[in-house]
Amino acid sequence: MSAAVIDAPEAEDAGHGVSPGEIAIGVIIGRTSEFFDFFVYAIASVLVFPGFFFPFVDALTGTLYSFMVFALAFVARPFGSFAFMAVDRAYGRGAKLTIALFLLGGSTAAIAFLPSYADAGVSAIALLAVFRMGQGFALGGTWDGLASLLALNAPEGRRGWYAMIPQLGAPLGLIVASLLFAFFTSSLPAADFLDWGWRFPFFVAFAINVVALFARLRLVVTPEFQRLYETRDLQPERVGITLRREWKTIVIGAFAPLASFALFHMVTVFPLSWVFLFTKEAPTRFLVIEAVAAALGVAAIVASGRLADRFGRRQLLGASAAVIAVFSGFAPQLLALGEGGEIVFMLSGFVLLGLAFGQSSGAVSANFATQNRYTGSAITSDLAWLFGAGFAPLVALWLSANFGLLASGGYLLSGAVATMAALWFNNELGRNG
Repeated sequence: MSAAVIDAPEAEDAGHGVSPGEIAIGVIIGRTSEFFDFFVYAIASVLVFPGFFFPFVDALTGTLYSFMVFALAFVARPFGSFAFMAVDRAYGRGAKLTIALFLLGGSTAAIAFLPSYADAGVSAIALLAVFRMGQGFALGGTWDGLASLLALNAPEGRRGWYAMIPQLGAPLGLIVASLLFAFFTSSLPAADFLDWGWRFPFFVAFAINVVALFARLRLVVTPEFQRLYETRDLQPERVGITLRREWKTIVIGAFAPLASFALFHMVTVFPLSWVFLFTKEAPTRFLVIEAVAAALGVAAIVASGRLADRFGRRQLLGASAAVIAVFSGFAPQLLALGEGGEIVFMLSGFVLLGLAFGQSSGAVSANFATQNRYTGSAITSDLAWLFGAGFAPLVALWLSANFGLLASGGYLLSGAVATMAALWFNNELGRNG
């Protein structure tokens, strides 16, 4: 397997080559830990934060306020990428990852110590916003280049398979976060959970970040990987230079995965908020449904790799965007049909998400010149998450509350249209797909 991937003698040290399996493990561990942090906060922003930080308004308005704070991480993330690229150039990738992951874990753990609005007033909300921005800023620094390295080392004819590997971290992180919250909501009285039980998943997130840090450092600071980064020209270029050289690719790359990124929150954060606010169902049951659906999403992501290699990445992304557009026209209404409708919505949504999201990282990084790939991929990913996902829960919940569930599909439809337009313009992606 290594021989098929590593073709540079510089990547060998004492007979030990860097295998794609080692890269894949580092990518999956890193992405799973990041998405676990993300979903711990997302679930708490629905179940806990509206009443804890915004008790002075009704539940719906409190959740909308909570989603406004939720979006701050996506706004802060590009600024983190810019700052940590400078750290990478000055002190190396190991220093950058160490600082970023400790900042991410520290910001996450700090949220667990926050007082309520009843105890600290507006200061509690301000601190929540600061630590949420800290999460986003730190996430910009966790870009380690392993995903790009994996794509560059993919054997001919298997690019789709290797492109899907980084995406596995999202459903895996959701499964762990959902089941952890389901355990606490089911085993604790509601008053205890809302007082102190919700804090424990944030402590777990910090511990997972520490484990992920050492697992990733074990890879990125070794001489083998350092030489492989150099021979593949995956060094951090200055942001201004990358923007000047690759602005067109960055714009197209940011819009190409919007369908899957919009769907990402439409089947994870938004349905939990709608069910919690507008039904009498216990959150534990829906969290378990979400975990099961996410497991199906893992299988769909794996399948996306096979389909992309057989039919082409561009074709799969375009077909998925078209199906998402259709999905947006009827699927949200399923949430109003009780448990059966919720299950159908979640299972079908995660299958579709897996097929589309599984190739979104390939769409982001496929067209950059090698010297700009590291920085360009980071910037493009930040912008895609900001435009496609950052405000999705807020917009979808507001639309559904004011105009009905059908209206929430409008946001999803806009993402599908953006993806199809970007793919139409992106002829180079078609040649590489």
